[in-house]
Amino acid sequence: MDVRDWGTFLLPYEQTVEELKVKFKTMRAELKKREEYAPIEFVTGRVKRISSILDKAKRLQVPMDQLETGIEDIAGIRIMCQFVEDIRRVAEYIRARKDLTVLYEKDYITNFKESGYRSFHMIIEYPVQTALGQKKVLAEIQIRTLAMNFWATIEHSLSYKYRESLPEEIKMRLKKAGEAANTLDNEMSSIREEILEAQKQFEDNSNITAQVLHAIHQLYFFHLVNEAISFQERFNVLWQAHDMDAIKDMLDEVKQMLAEAKKKVSDYEL
Repeated sequence: MDVRDWGTFLLPYEQTVEELKVKFKTMRAELKKREEYAPIEFVTGRVKRISSILDKAKRLQVPMDQLETGIEDIAGIRIMCQFVEDIRRVAEYIRARKDLTVLYEKDYITNFKESGYRSFHMIIEYPVQTALGQKKVLAEIQIRTLAMNFWATIEHSLSYKYRESLPEEIKMRLKKAGEAANTLDNEMSSIREEILEAQKQFEDNSNITAQVLHAIHQLYFFHLVNEAISFQERFNVLWQAHDMDAIKDMLDEVKQMLAEAKKKVSDYEL
């Protein structure tokens, strides 16, 4: 009978998940700043529930004193991508990291499962610094598209309900749904450039809008109240008309006015 302290046992795995989530989210932010596009859409993580650990240990015949090496996904990270092409790119970034070691990979995209499951798995070894020193923890990183993840989430829920003995009718319907998800991914890949261009334009417009409103607000600090009100009214009209070119021109006007106001203050102080 196992009488281990599960809370203590799971602590390094919880630390691993939290640290890896932060690192991959940071990687996403850095790539976005460097390249204006990040192959990572978002990152999630979890530590396997005790009941799931016990179920898997029983299914794989892993002795209770060998859980740390016999079950590789107690700590799990999931990285979501917009496009199938992004998955390989993210995997390359992970392989190049020096703060973890990739032990092996499982490509369920090229070699998808009979059920329709598609995903790219990387089993890694990650060193965590605990109160008792460094400990190397096994973790699984799953890299998928949003469509793959939607399918896998539904399949996982149904497998849990039926204890992995899915009725044939549901298996067939899930398989068809998996094929549909794959078709969706292929369609998105075929218009990838158009999607990325639209997303970039949206972000550019959002940034310009934020800059204009911030600049208008700054006018109040230089007591240019009437000017600020006038610009705000113009902005409201242009925003309703979705005239981004005119809003860009207005941004230059506001910046010029701010520059002149700052120069006056500087000259006065001298």
